[in-house]
Amino acid sequence: MNSAAAFSFVNLEQGTQAWLDWRFEGIGASDAPAIMGENPWKSRTKLMREKRERTKVKLNAAMRRGMELEPVARERYENHFGLKVVPACLQSNHHPWMRASVDGLSHCGNIVIEIKCGEGAYWVSSATGKVPDYYMGQLQHILAVTGLLAIDYWCYMPEKPAIHIRVERDDSYIQKMIELERSFWEEFKQNQPSSL
Repeated sequence: MNSAAAFSFVNLEQGTQAWLDWRFEGIGASDAPAIMGENPWKSRTKLMREKRERTKVKLNAAMRRGMELEPVARERYENHFGLKVVPACLQSNHHPWMRASVDGLSHCGNIVIEIKCGEGAYWVSSATGKVPDYYMGQLQHILAVTGLLAIDYWCYMPEKPAIHIRVERDDSYIQKMIELERSFWEEFKQNQPSSL
């Protein structure tokens, strides 16, 4: 796949109000597991309600800790692979409602990473050598937006060895995901201002 033609950069700083607004105006990678029925904590119906009501996610202690550890985890990834990656906001050129706020993208755009700093994700990945199923939609969504063939899943916990798992693109999964996301987006747009 030609990743350069697959997406456009969106000049937003992650965590700002403008970034939150942009996320509400499309489907982000973290929305994909709920749409795919893989998120044990959030249903498709709950996601739809959150999007329509523009509900801000309430940060719990684990989420806050993950946000604090992410820059350290990114630096460890960079040191391990000798590669500079930066957070980026990306929007699909094929499906403009598909968005991804990636934890790291190489300057040449051919390497993308997803960082997880949660204890649960760490223990599942260390015990199984696999990415937890509830993150698959998120990773495949990022691959759909970028057009890349693989994503690096980097799981980090202080004082523990980092876990690196290369996740390959699954085109049959992505095709099904795009169909379900398109259906979700069309349903969302009903009763919404025409600017979306």
